[in-house]
Amino acid sequence: MTIDIKGRHILSAADLEPNELRAVLDAAIAAKKAWAAGDRGDQPLAGKQVALLFEKPSLRTRVSFEVGLKRLGAAPLYMSPQEVGLGKRESVEDVAKVISRYVDAIVCRTFAHANLEELARHGSVPIVNALCDAEHPCQAYADLQTILEHRGSLEGQRMVYVGDGNNVAASLCLAGARAGVSVTVACPKGYEMPDWVIARSTEIATAGATFAHSHDPSAAVEGADVLYTDVWASMGQEAEAAERKKAFAGFRIDSALLARAKDDAIVLHCLPAHYDEEIEHAVAHGPRSAIWDQAENRLHAQQALLRFILS
Repeated sequence: MTIDIKGRHILSAADLEPNELRAVLDAAIAAKKAWAAGDRGDQPLAGKQVALLFEKPSLRTRVSFEVGLKRLGAAPLYMSPQEVGLGKRESVEDVAKVISRYVDAIVCRTFAHANLEELARHGSVPIVNALCDAEHPCQAYADLQTILEHRGSLEGQRMVYVGDGNNVAASLCLAGARAGVSVTVACPKGYEMPDWVIARSTEIATAGATFAHSHDPSAAVEGADVLYTDVWASMGQEAEAAERKKAFAGFRIDSALLARAKDDAIVLHCLPAHYDEEIEHAVAHGPRSAIWDQAENRLHAQQALLRFILS
C-alpha cells in the first residue's frame, strides 16, 4: 500500500488514517521478517539527524528509537532531561525554533501534551510523540502490530485493558478505532479515561468497533481476544502509589482472570511490570503472553513510522 505521510506530525494515535496505519503496520512486520532473515536492506534515512528530546527517562523508548534510526541510516541525538528543560531553561517555542535548524525530526518524550503541540506549532520539522501525559501513540502502534501477528487480524478483535485509564489506554482506544479493534477499559471508579477519549474513539471507529468503561474486570474479560494492563501508578504518580494500590486491588491480570477470556487470548503489558500488583508473574511469562514480542515491536513499528515520515 502506498501512502504519503512525509513531514507529518504524530502527536496522537489518531493522527494516522486507517489506510496509513495499516501501511505502517504492514511495513513494520515486513521489515521485522526481513531483518530476522538476515536482510539488512537499504538505509533510506542516510544523512538524516533526529533529536530524541526526553524529559522523562526510559528504557524501551530510547533504545528502540536509537536502534531503529541507526538501522535506517539516520543519526539519533539523545538529549537528556537535564539538557532539555522545556519551559524552564528555555521556552518551548525557542527550543522548537533552534532544534529545527539542526535536525530533520524531533522525537519527544515529555510530561505535558501541550509541549508537543507547541513544538509542532513553532518548529519546522516533524514532531513524534514518544509519550506524554495524554497519549503514548508509538506504544499503541506496536501493540496493534503484536495483535496482528498473534491474532491474524485487527478488525473485530476485542481488547480489555485492566487498570488505570491513563495515556496508554487512551492511545489504545484511538489507535484501535482506526484499526477496528474494540476496547473496554476495566478500572476502579474515579480512574476512568477522560470522556473525550471515548467520544473521539467512537467518532472515528471503523468496522463497528466500540469503546467503553467497566468497573467489573471479571465480566469485562468474558470472551476477550486480548488482555492488556499497565502499572497502577505511572511515572510522576509515585506519591499516589499507596492509595492506588488499595483502589486497584482486584484489577489484576492473573490466571483466574485470564481463564475467563478466550482460550487463545493473548496478554499484553507495555512494561515495566510490577509483578503481583497489576499482573501475575506466571501470566506475564506464560504461554499466552505476547509481552516480549510487544516490547520488540516498539522497534519495528517506530522504524516503519519514521521511514514513512522522513523518506
